[in-house]
Amino acid sequence: MCVESDGCEIEGCSSSDEVRTLSGSMSPRLRSSPDLHPCTPGEKFRAALLRCRSPVVAAVFLSFGNVLNYMDRYTVTGVLLDIQRHFQVSDSGIGLLQTVFICSFMVAAPIFGYLGDRFNRKVILSCGIFFWSIVTLSSSFIGKKYYWLFVLSRGLVGIGESSYSSISPTIIGDLFTNNKRTIMLSVFYLAIPLGSGLGYILGAGAKDAAGDWHWALRVSPPLGITAGALILLFVPEPKRGSADQMGGCMRARTSWICDMKALAKNRSYVFSSLASASVSFATGAFGMWIPIYLTRAQVVQKTVDDCTTDVCSSTDSFIFGAITCVTGLLGVVIGAATTRFCRQRTERADPLVCAVSMLGSAIFICLIFVVAKKNIAGAYVCIFIGETLLFVNWAITADILMFVVIPTRRATAVAFQSFISHLLGDAGSPYLIGQISDSLQKSYTTSALWKFLSLGYALMLCPFIIVLGGMFFLATALFFLDDREKAEKQLNKLTRPPSSVRV
Repeated sequence: MCVESDGCEIEGCSSSDEVRTLSGSMSPRLRSSPDLHPCTPGEKFRAALLRCRSPVVAAVFLSFGNVLNYMDRYTVTGVLLDIQRHFQVSDSGIGLLQTVFICSFMVAAPIFGYLGDRFNRKVILSCGIFFWSIVTLSSSFIGKKYYWLFVLSRGLVGIGESSYSSISPTIIGDLFTNNKRTIMLSVFYLAIPLGSGLGYILGAGAKDAAGDWHWALRVSPPLGITAGALILLFVPEPKRGSADQMGGCMRARTSWICDMKALAKNRSYVFSSLASASVSFATGAFGMWIPIYLTRAQVVQKTVDDCTTDVCSSTDSFIFGAITCVTGLLGVVIGAATTRFCRQRTERADPLVCAVSMLGSAIFICLIFVVAKKNIAGAYVCIFIGETLLFVNWAITADILMFVVIPTRRATAVAFQSFISHLLGDAGSPYLIGQISDSLQKSYTTSALWKFLSLGYALMLCPFIIVLGGMFFLATALFFLDDREKAEKQLNKLTRPPSSVRV
């Protein structure tokens, strides 16, 4: 028996000797049952906890965890010049940090996707947060002779963060449907640019405050442990597909091999994954190299001096971080609003909005390299517009996946999409850009001007990859309706009405 009494709703207990109506007045017919006993403090805490486990609260805490996930990832990038000087490594060597991180991230993603479709998801992702928090904190004590160990630590952090990114969107997908799901996923994916930008700001700010870049790695771990505890306490574990079943009961899930075959035949899923890889390529390369590129531009303009001290200037990291935060917010809001508006006119709105934003972004990113040599302010304006357009598609891509993939294989789909996007995207782009830059510097006389130009020529690869991503989104639009209809039919087959209703 479950009774509500003075705000305590626990089976078999009552916090008072009398039961009141909702208005608060005493009901003479409602008296406490002799089978009820007063609530213990533990039962009262559990009742309060259950009341706080609403879908909106869960989405807020999951989004908070995602902010910390990306903040930790880009804290290193905010102090990249200091790390490069501390360990005395080349452009390609410093680019290896992000490459190792992403490689471990993408290899672990399918494993966590498999686990996320079969076991308790919030426990898995909370353990992942605890793991990367401990490893990040430990890496701040590595000596300058052990760069290989620092690189290895970033790989371990990638494994921990992979568990979170692969599983948490599927929990939101099972808590909301349709436009509500689009809004909540937009909020969740807003955490990516917001966390990335805060990572630059946090890293640079902690370094300046302490006078030592190692302290940049000692701020996010306590916050991560706090987020993991909040998720364990306040995020429910919804039944897979509960938001899509409309009162039905989901039958037994299919095998992993069957899931992978179905995903490989899903054309919308394949093309949107390739488009996501194009976005990852560009954002991975830009996130790593743009602050350094703009610093070198200012050295060429002779507005700043080249870094020769132990603590390098953090101005560009601060500015780029702030731009990333603002453009992320604008991009996600514009993307959600535009998609919602365009859905009233075409059912292919989701992939078409992504395609247009990608193609527009490529234009402004090209302009960065035209104006950076002469005008840093103009370069920042181009970055602002280009990043805003690029961020438009982040939440929409996840929503496309929710439409064309059935609930029982969504964690696998998210994880494998993450694997593909990182494998073909930011797993190699930071190292590739650094390698091209190093090769160009070796081929010609090394100077401040040529260091700036060589990195700019290497980064020019990004706009072409973005255009390719726009083409993949256009291909997604061709098959989107067919694949969505197939997913709805499969869901109907997997869903059966409840055999009985408990009164």
